[in-house]
Amino acid sequence: MALTRRSFLAAAALNAQRPPGGKPPNIVFILLDDLGYGDFGCYGQRHIKTPNVDRIAAEGTRFTDCYAGGVVCAPSRSTLMSGLHTGHTWVRANAGTIPILKEDITMAQVLKSAGYATGGFGKWGLGDAGSDGAPSRHGFDEFFGYLHQVHAHSYYPDFLWDGDKKFPLRKQYSADLIAQRSFEFIEKNRDKPFFLYACYTLPHAKFEIPSLAPYEKEPWSNGAKTYAAMVTRADGYIGRIMELLRRHSLERDTLVFVTSDNGAHEGEEKGFEFFKSNGALRGQKGQLYEGGIRVPMIARWPGRIKPGVVSNVPWAFWDVLPTVAEAAGVKPHSGLDGVSAMPVLTGSTRPPHEFLYWESNGWQRNTGVLPASRLAQAVRMGDWKAVRLNPDAALELFHLKSDPGERNDVAAANPQVIARMEKYLQTARTEPRLHNTGSMDWVK
Repeated sequence: MALTRRSFLAAAALNAQRPPGGKPPNIVFILLDDLGYGDFGCYGQRHIKTPNVDRIAAEGTRFTDCYAGGVVCAPSRSTLMSGLHTGHTWVRANAGTIPILKEDITMAQVLKSAGYATGGFGKWGLGDAGSDGAPSRHGFDEFFGYLHQVHAHSYYPDFLWDGDKKFPLRKQYSADLIAQRSFEFIEKNRDKPFFLYACYTLPHAKFEIPSLAPYEKEPWSNGAKTYAAMVTRADGYIGRIMELLRRHSLERDTLVFVTSDNGAHEGEEKGFEFFKSNGALRGQKGQLYEGGIRVPMIARWPGRIKPGVVSNVPWAFWDVLPTVAEAAGVKPHSGLDGVSAMPVLTGSTRPPHEFLYWESNGWQRNTGVLPASRLAQAVRMGDWKAVRLNPDAALELFHLKSDPGERNDVAAANPQVIARMEKYLQTARTEPRLHNTGSMDWVK
């Protein structure tokens, strides 16, 4: 297996084909944390200010039916990095210190093989310090931030990880430091192709921020003001990235994505209902209904992606790896669930998949076992969406075009659709790899 990995990376480096125009584009992938489908102005948000993201949407394509890889942080990031959906990807639950393995190939390794400088800034979630899953062992020249989900629950930690070394902090707001390092990465690498993975932790709980501006005078709860300020602060970071690209004349040479790792979670303390964080979608983070997995996705690449377009073509996180590989001029390794969404980004209305698949597993504490009794599954086929809440439950069926809020289960009236879904589900997954997770508990 290790030989296969080395062989792929060597071959990719030799066979990278420059796209038309000679220079491959920079890739900027901005991944916010627990931000809901309806939290950006361009997706209908009326209270939280997100002018920079809204501008990117106006200058690029906004996707209404793009999906995260999973219902919680680590599985979603695993699908993004692996090009595999949750029926096949390495990490399928937020379960302590599950690492990816040495032989696993990430998006960063694929882009590094094409000559890219690679940097990750924010939350990793695929391997703790010293493990085979650390980002420094999977293609990242630089990483600054959190390696473990639990560590990322505080915005005032004692330290962050700078590569494989601890970076001590003294009552400093981590999100600002992480963003600053991402800006410095652009400055350092502006003269060569770079991959910036800006996996910022905002607006994930714990809800902490140095200032409630510009919402301090709003007649809202303190929690709602804090949540809104966190989203707007993240929008400010994104604006700074775009400013740097403009300053260095890199806008036309850069493919930018903006999205979130899963849906927002409920909570009156954060104004979930007031802000309508998941829009009109049913469910929340941790659930396989649309509110848990459908996320905002905006793509911008002047000259290649048309401005002001709204696309309803369904695609998902596992398509990102082959998409950026195509943009970089390198062929990805075989066996992926994802396919390049470049045709969709550039205007195609043809969905890249017949089926999209997700699963969610409860985690047995301290055992390293994903119990089959807790397996929940979802599949989208065209405008149809099926959800099974546990292995003994019947499939629920929804027609998303007419019922995007998944209010009406129409399984009984559509037995032929259910039969096709059931047939697909029989081959949609493999059993996950077993890991020794130590004593860490399952956490959200």
